[in-house]
Amino acid sequence: MAPTRRTEGFTLVEVMVALVIMAVLATMAWQGVDGLIRAREGAARSGEAALRLGTVLLQWEQDLNQIQQSNAAPGLRFDGASLRLTRRAPGGVQVVVWTLQNRTWYRWAAPPVTRIQDLQEWWIRSQQWAAIQPDALRMLDDVDSQQVYFYRGNSWSNAQSTGDIEAPPAPPPPASGASQPPVGGENEALPSGVRLVLALPGGPLTRDLMVRPSR
Repeated sequence: MAPTRRTEGFTLVEVMVALVIMAVLATMAWQGVDGLIRAREGAARSGEAALRLGTVLLQWEQDLNQIQQSNAAPGLRFDGASLRLTRRAPGGVQVVVWTLQNRTWYRWAAPPVTRIQDLQEWWIRSQQWAAIQPDALRMLDDVDSQQVYFYRGNSWSNAQSTGDIEAPPAPPPPASGASQPPVGGENEALPSGVRLVLALPGGPLTRDLMVRPSR
C-alpha cells in the first residue's frame, strides 16, 4: 500500500495567527499616520495663530506710530478697558479704539475727518461701546485681560494715572469761509513709551513701543 502524501498548506491556527499579526501591524501603521496628520494640523493652527497675532500687533503699532496730538481731542487715553487715540490717516484724522469686551479684543476706527467738531463728536461716540460695537473688528479671542502702561520720566506707570499737562499745538487754520468751533483747555502730555500686556492662553504677551506723535 502506497504511503499517504501530506497535503501542503496552512492550518486554521496559522491563518488566525497571521491575521492577528497583520491587524496589529495595520493598527500601528494607522496610529502613526494619524499622529502625523494631527501634528501637521496642530503646526498649521499654531502657524496661523502666530501669523494672526503678528498682524494684529503690527496694526496696533501702526496706530500708535501715527498718534496726532491736538486741542480737538486727546491723543491717547486708557480707561482700564479701552485704549483710545487720535491718529493721522489718509484724508484727515481719525479716532481709534482698542477695547477688551467679553474676552475678545476689538479694534474700532472712525472715518478720517478734517473738521475739529467732527473729530470731537467721534471721540465722544467712541466712549459708548454700544454705539461702536456694530463696526468694531474682532481682532483676538480668548484674551483674559488687557493692561497698558505709560513710560514717563524714567519709569513705567499705570496708564490711568495723571501725567504732565502741556499746551496742545495750535490747530490748522480753517478753510476759507468755514467756521471753527471754539475749543480750549489743556491736554495731558503724551508718554514717551507704551507697554501693552495681554493675558493669552499661552501666557502673557508684552509689547513695548516708543511713541512718536505726528505733528
